[in-house]
Amino acid sequence: MKKYEAGNIRNVALTGHGTVGKTSLNEAMLSSCKMTDRLGKIIEGNTVSDFREDEINRKISINLSLSYCEYKDTKINIIDTPGYADFAGEVRSGMKVAEAAVIVVDAVSGCDVGTEKVWKYADDNNLPRIILINRMDKENASLEKVRASLNTKLESNFVLVHLPIGLAGSLKGVVDLLKMNDVPAEMKAQADEYHDKLIEAIASLDEKMIEEYLEGKELTREEIAQGLQKGILERTIIPVLVGSATNNIGVNNLLDFIVEYLPSPLKNPLVKSADPVSLLIFKTHIEPHMGEISYLKVFSGAVSTGLDLLNSNKRANERLGQISVVMGKNRKDVEGLVAGDIGAVVKLKNSGTNDTLCDPKHEVTIESIKLPHTLIDMAVFGKSKEEAEKIGHSIHTLMKEDPTIKYGLNAETHESILSGIGSLQLEVLSSRLKSRYGVTMELRKPKVPYRETIRARVEAQGKHKKQSGGHGQYGDVWIKAEPMERSKGFEFINKIVGGAIPKNYIPAVEKGVKETMDMGILAGYPVVDIRVTLFDGSYHDVDSSDMAFKIAGSLAIHKAVEDAKPYLLEPIMSAEIYTPEEYMGAIMGDLNSRRGRVLGMDKTGHESVIKALVPLSEMHEYATSLRSFTHGAGIFKMTFDHYEELPSQLAQPLIDAYKKAREEGNK
Repeated sequence: MKKYEAGNIRNVALTGHGTVGKTSLNEAMLSSCKMTDRLGKIIEGNTVSDFREDEINRKISINLSLSYCEYKDTKINIIDTPGYADFAGEVRSGMKVAEAAVIVVDAVSGCDVGTEKVWKYADDNNLPRIILINRMDKENASLEKVRASLNTKLESNFVLVHLPIGLAGSLKGVVDLLKMNDVPAEMKAQADEYHDKLIEAIASLDEKMIEEYLEGKELTREEIAQGLQKGILERTIIPVLVGSATNNIGVNNLLDFIVEYLPSPLKNPLVKSADPVSLLIFKTHIEPHMGEISYLKVFSGAVSTGLDLLNSNKRANERLGQISVVMGKNRKDVEGLVAGDIGAVVKLKNSGTNDTLCDPKHEVTIESIKLPHTLIDMAVFGKSKEEAEKIGHSIHTLMKEDPTIKYGLNAETHESILSGIGSLQLEVLSSRLKSRYGVTMELRKPKVPYRETIRARVEAQGKHKKQSGGHGQYGDVWIKAEPMERSKGFEFINKIVGGAIPKNYIPAVEKGVKETMDMGILAGYPVVDIRVTLFDGSYHDVDSSDMAFKIAGSLAIHKAVEDAKPYLLEPIMSAEIYTPEEYMGAIMGDLNSRRGRVLGMDKTGHESVIKALVPLSEMHEYATSLRSFTHGAGIFKMTFDHYEELPSQLAQPLIDAYKKAREEGNK
């Protein structure tokens, strides 16, 4: 393979809504550059980028994939990203290491929700971009309708640089409005009109150029190219290209455009060729019999096999193994990579996704990929304790591939909780667990961490007296229980005077009280916001012990809570829902049905924001519901806010179920 310097490298992310043809476009680009000997098809499961078993079976992209092509003395690194919202972390990772995004739009459906999402991700990364309207060969394809939808929803300076020759089944090729070569006679007038609009749009970005243009001076090809490159880099102009990936129409025009007009890594302010080496691991792929493969981008210096580096995130040393470039599931060993290039290394010992490796003498940390928040929680169960342990280990392994997955033990409910962006993502994870590791997990709705507390101030006695031959057991306590302010927790006060209970037994009383409160009394949930005062009691010189007073404390708090008008508290979440304005009425109606309270509304960019307080128990799988009635446009984030009283009609079934379970357990 030829050695390329940074100026002859292009890193482009293929992004867009699901099923708009990104993977097919990747295939067409590779085929056009003679990197493959056939045009792979998703339906046949033989594409370069969708090579994993679950991607082949589902016929969708799940992970980002890497490939590259060599075209006109330029190496184009192609990052093919998924289109489904559940895999947004892959899109963000791909955009982090690209210098430009090719946003693929369907010629029939136009600017979809997924288009708007990736547009925002590109904004977040200050990423130059172009639009490729794909599937111009399809029935009902409409260039003007797609352009209208782009202008309406994205409100940017879109300019056509291609015109289709024919439409739908008669699509034959494209007219390059920059070069104006081989324009069909019947399209000459139309092409001239759009060519003039394009040149005017480019000229308008520079005062000197627009003056010359308005004076009738013809701009040189170099001036036009420089103006367009500058406009793309500064995002003041968004070129719109057209084509058909499956018929390989317009693909060479796209490749020409990438090479001639999209920025090289030298235009990326984060890429610095002359600086000491630094690189970012942006993706981890686990390959059977090979282990972890780390996809990386070199941001400064150059790397080669055997190089000793520092992981600045984990303060660990790392030696690079064999460096390679990636073509889907295949890799080709290379001597090294220069600043701006993308490749892979196998079997790193201490490093994973989002880690920076750098020269130990010149420590730097590259800003990490901003991954999306989890939106759905599920409780994980195995068939046995051993199976559950194996599930946990396997999930932690797969989390290296997908860091948007979270997994851990909820200390309050004692359940193992798996969190993700959406149900499809968790479904994919579940199938990977089964196919790779032979384990089956069951996902259930997580328990809600309710609380118990009291309304009244009461006094209660707890007396434990038992005689069974030899030493007996004796402990006797009197306590006062009273409610405290919400979120104050628990307070234990010792007011024993005159030695009614020896000091060495007091900690045992507190322990008995606290353990019983933690286990729950009314419905099996922790008792909170209560002050317990130990004020009297008695003991026996021989039969008293720590255990006896611990049991006495337990008996006392149990009786006190039962007599103090106990009730349940539920967690209330602060939610922010981001949505296009047209869905606000539906969202607020849905929140009301979930016992939510809308606090206010705001506007950010093109989105409306609804702020509300909603009970956690009502928000299970809300991400799925929100996507459904906003057609994928709505997103939300949610944090704990406070506890408040659970309505009695909802509390009583929980209380009854707890009592029934205890009665059955005592049989």
